[in-house]
Amino acid sequence: MIRGLIQGSTLSDWVKSRSIAVFHRVAVAEGKVHGLPPESVHFHEVGAVDSIVDIVGAAICLELLGQPRITSAPVVEGTGFVNCAHGRFPIPTTATLEILGARGIGVTQCEEPHELVTPTGAALLAEFAESFGPMGSIKAQRIGYGLGTRNNKTRPNVLRAILSEGAEGSATHDWLTDQVAVLETNLDDISGEILGHVLDKALRLGALDAFHTPIQMKKQRPGVLLTLLCEPDDADRFTEFLLLETSAFGVRRTVAERRKLQRDHIAVKTPFGTVQVKRGLLNGKVVQSAPEYESCKGVAAMAGVPVKEVFDAVRRLLP
Repeated sequence: MIRGLIQGSTLSDWVKSRSIAVFHRVAVAEGKVHGLPPESVHFHEVGAVDSIVDIVGAAICLELLGQPRITSAPVVEGTGFVNCAHGRFPIPTTATLEILGARGIGVTQCEEPHELVTPTGAALLAEFAESFGPMGSIKAQRIGYGLGTRNNKTRPNVLRAILSEGAEGSATHDWLTDQVAVLETNLDDISGEILGHVLDKALRLGALDAFHTPIQMKKQRPGVLLTLLCEPDDADRFTEFLLLETSAFGVRRTVAERRKLQRDHIAVKTPFGTVQVKRGLLNGKVVQSAPEYESCKGVAAMAGVPVKEVFDAVRRLLP
């Protein structure tokens, strides 16, 4: 088993945990494709020796470089088909799309008639890259190139890595980074019933968040600022939604960077039952912790006590 092979090695704990995390991303994607839990996935291609070397080697390399922050150019994939263990599949493969989609990474196809992003490559990007986009004010220190053996038709078969300096005085954090689209419109002629409906529907359709704020508009009219957060790739869809569902004549759009705490979940045993707790970590230190509402609700129902009592019991047990 790959997990046992890595855990039984003499590699550092950081390399072990990050390597296993990369394989887990692939296992989750493959499991979703085949309707299996991650632990039941048989690694056809990613379990090959070359993939183990790629994934573990990447983690070792990053450790030797001091565990730097990783950013990436936008993900570009080719077109055509590949022959996999389960037959002939279109590019991008289902596993690659699942891995990128789970992390919220957008992918664009180009006219190159070959696979440019494998599931292994997608998992490495999903695990290590904080953000995706053009380079911004970097100071290159070292530049490395990896050349493939295949001759591409439209672009060089080259992977470039740049070791660069960050902004002077900037701190190093292990937080996650991504981008969100912020859609806004000012409204002074919409009823509370419709506004509530719009917020509920936006969340059901996949918006990351939706809310309204009281504002003062032209001619001293009271109004609301309606704000919707979504993935950048969904901005057009939700812009159309706002124009159709509200009285807006226009929607402002910006793209904002987010910094997010690393997250995990722990189980906390209370007198009423076991509750799941979400934790936020920064540089390995727990800085936020919150009982999961649905878990507290279920435990409270089973124990026949108010949900508030379960919340209070969990908080008393947290450090």
